Amino acid sequence: MKSPLPGPLRVLRAAAFVSTFDRFTIAPMLVTIAAALGASLEEVAVAASLYFLLYGLMQPVWGMLSDRLGRVRVMRLALLAVVVPGLLSALAPNLAVLVAARALAGGLFAAVIPSALVYIGDAVPISSRQKALADQMAASAMATAIATAAAGLAAYLGHWRLAFAVPAIASGVLGLGLASRLPEPPKESANAGPLAQIGLVVRRPWAILVVLLALVEGGVILGFLTYLAPSLEAQGYGAAVAGLAVGLYGLATLAWTWVLKRATDGLGRHALMLIGGAMLASGYAAGALDRHLGGAAIAAVLVAGGFAFMHSTLQTWATEVLPEARATVVSFFAGAVFAGSGVATAVAAPLAEAGSFGTLFAIAALTAIPLGLVGGFARLRYERR
Repeated sequence: MKSPLPGPLRVLRAAAFVSTFDRFTIAPMLVTIAAALGASLEEVAVAASLYFLLYGLMQPVWGMLSDRLGRVRVMRLALLAVVVPGLLSALAPNLAVLVAARALAGGLFAAVIPSALVYIGDAVPISSRQKALADQMAASAMATAIATAAAGLAAYLGHWRLAFAVPAIASGVLGLGLASRLPEPPKESANAGPLAQIGLVVRRPWAILVVLLALVEGGVILGFLTYLAPSLEAQGYGAAVAGLAVGLYGLATLAWTWVLKRATDGLGRHALMLIGGAMLASGYAAGALDRHLGGAAIAAVLVAGGFAFMHSTLQTWATEVLPEARATVVSFFAGAVFAGSGVATAVAAPLAEAGSFGTLFAIAALTAIPLGLVGGFARLRYERR
């Protein structure tokens, strides 16, 4: 199995960038959108929740389709189709249209990340796979930083609709050029049908555990992180400042990814999981104890470290735990991450509406502790099989 040329991997990173950019635009704009559409913060948060939920629920569907149609074809179709709901989000005249458009966009963008992960699993040897996945995560981190800063600035200037239009147009351009730049990878997975593939997964306890860990991780990292910018705005900071502060999350993820790539060879993957859990707990604890700019900045940097160490390790585990059903495992893994984020965003919305951000982040910190411990010791046992 040969490693792909750098060119195809760069295209995958571009697709991940656009998908992540779209996903992270709404958080810094929740308060501004609520004011513009005459809705409450809790009502507007539904748009983010449904986006994450559809993003998660559609992962298995796209994963099985990629087995039938090909990884590249599925990504291309999704990137072209998402132009419509993306532009509709930018033109939405009311909250109902915005919520529906964001949900549809989430369901379509859901094809990008799992297809890219399976592509890497199919084409990159296991010895260098975590580093390739770390590079993919770095592209998403850069998109996170740029998206949060740009969306916060757009909200401050009153141009929040532009933040939805940009990734929609970029998706169309990328979708048109994808076929000629990204060859289909060789596949290790069997030619069994979707039900047979799912059956392989449910009969493998380790695969189920990876998916369950991803579900909790998605809630802790992506779900609760949605409210970091609104927590600052509740303290009187402007949308631009809040967006820039949360943008530290993306920049810090880039830096932590650099550290991770150098630590991977010297540390066991169980250690990476334990470190990630400790950083997540510490970051959210900082956010709970200090609700101002300094606390939010510390939270963003430490949560980014937790994401870099824990998520890339879980991703690698998902690509190796059941090679004969890799697309199915990875799609369920990615689906669990974003389903968890959608559920956590929805569950935490009443606390955010009430301004109880300290309690919200304390819950995230307390959840991160068992996540890191269970994940770390489970991975250690898996390594010693």
